[in-house]
Amino acid sequence: MGQKAHPIGNRLGIIRGWDSNWFGGNHYADKLVEDEKIRKYLSARINKGGVSKIVIERTLKRITVTIHTARPGIVIGKGGAEVDKIKEELKKLTKKEVQINIFEIKRPELDAQLVAEGIAKQLEARISFRRAMKTTIASTMRMGAEGIKVMTSGRLGGAEMARSEQYKEGRIPLHTFRADIDYALAEALTTYGKIGVKVWICKGEVYGKRDLSPNIGGTSSASGKGGRPESAAGFGGRGNERGGERGGERRGDRKPGGDRRGGPGGGQGGNRGGGARPGGQGGGPNRGGGSRPGGSR
Repeated sequence: MGQKAHPIGNRLGIIRGWDSNWFGGNHYADKLVEDEKIRKYLSARINKGGVSKIVIERTLKRITVTIHTARPGIVIGKGGAEVDKIKEELKKLTKKEVQINIFEIKRPELDAQLVAEGIAKQLEARISFRRAMKTTIASTMRMGAEGIKVMTSGRLGGAEMARSEQYKEGRIPLHTFRADIDYALAEALTTYGKIGVKVWICKGEVYGKRDLSPNIGGTSSASGKGGRPESAAGFGGRGNERGGERGGERRGDRKPGGDRRGGPGGGQGGNRGGGARPGGQGGGPNRGGGSRPGGSR
């Protein structure tokens, strides 16, 4: 029970490609360790660059590192100075020729890693965890995601006992392999301990064969049917049009023109108790109901 498969690892080779793209040969373990070193170093080095993922490709003598970032300006620096520095540092680390490419993420609200890190940063800034989760969910759904689930675990709100809370909106079909689900985990280092943040984002479903080469994946705009259909319900759950109609009808039925407070003098006088008991023939409104006719007052 409770042994859950990683949503991305589960879809590898079906609709997702690998983040490391090379042939290992006899030195598979060494290359794997080197990849991990590169990723750790870059995520610490470009801490505020909004880095979502780092794709590593290898040929015999060259390593190509592609950085997927929401803020390419910070990573590139003035006139590309920052990139050149990073390239030199990676050369020292790996002792191989390194090439760096930068890939801009157009819609960071649809990237699970950036969303999770955003919530973690808010928690570190002492913002209420419920508020952080709900505002994030709203902004992701507004950008056209089909569904999102956010879960935070730890000493929420500084409580003595650790617990986990989750909120979700839309659909997140984890058992459907063709569903394009992005998943990420981030940690908020608060004064009272670590709080884990997990985010699942469904961007639609992928039909047909998808190109699994690493830099095409679903990082920029997702293929498949992203977003909510036009006729579907808004945030409240019930369709907006229908809700509006019903509300209008009810109001119209209950308070038409001058029925409730008494109509104009003469004819059928208005009646405070409701329209069931008419208020006499001649005069103005009858306050007590229809037992005493208005007469010729």
